[in-house]
Amino acid sequence: MSFYATLRQSTLPDAQQLLTIPQLVDGLSGRISKDTYVAYLTEAYHHVKHTASLMAAAKARLGADHEDFRTALDEYIAEETGHEQWILDDIRACGADANAARDAGPRLATEVMVAFAYDYINRINPMGFFGMVYVLESTSVLLASRGAGAVQQSLGLPPAAFRYLTSHGSLDQEHMRFFENLMEKVTREEDRTAILHVAKAMFALFGNVFRSIPHQTETANAA
Repeated sequence: MSFYATLRQSTLPDAQQLLTIPQLVDGLSGRISKDTYVAYLTEAYHHVKHTASLMAAAKARLGADHEDFRTALDEYIAEETGHEQWILDDIRACGADANAARDAGPRLATEVMVAFAYDYINRINPMGFFGMVYVLESTSVLLASRGAGAVQQSLGLPPAAFRYLTSHGSLDQEHMRFFENLMEKVTREEDRTAILHVAKAMFALFGNVFRSIPHQTETANAA
């Protein structure tokens, strides 16, 4: 079995658990309020703004014996830089205050998820960061393919309010193919173990980010 297939199979229960979270279930069905959507975008901003920095930190700790992964991180950084600004634009297109969202800071769950990533990169094994890449990109594809259209239709928001989800979803479909090929170059057992560990942890931590988003199911379902 390829390592990518092992990664998918080993984290399948964790991914399925993520899909039971009410905020995500209702989001994929378009049964959320605008306030909930803006709250989701706000948390997305506060972790996405760290993406390029996390990648740079991982690259800095990888040596010449991981050159393929250093090169891959350069490509990721070039594509991911500035995406947090898309999210602020989406918030404005919702008629909400993007500056307030930016200045409010993250909820604790988001702060913990980001802190875990920095800590693992700097203290344990920078290759583990690719476990976070797997979780965020696979989830983004799902949110873009199923959630964005449903929420837009139910809330009557303009397409400009979904640039992050729709654009990131199409990018991440390409990224997932790139990622699958990259994972076949992971041959060291300690690196595979690190990626698997971080992926499982990130499904739980990212799930907590969704759980932290204010959301009244009754109101959303009645809308």
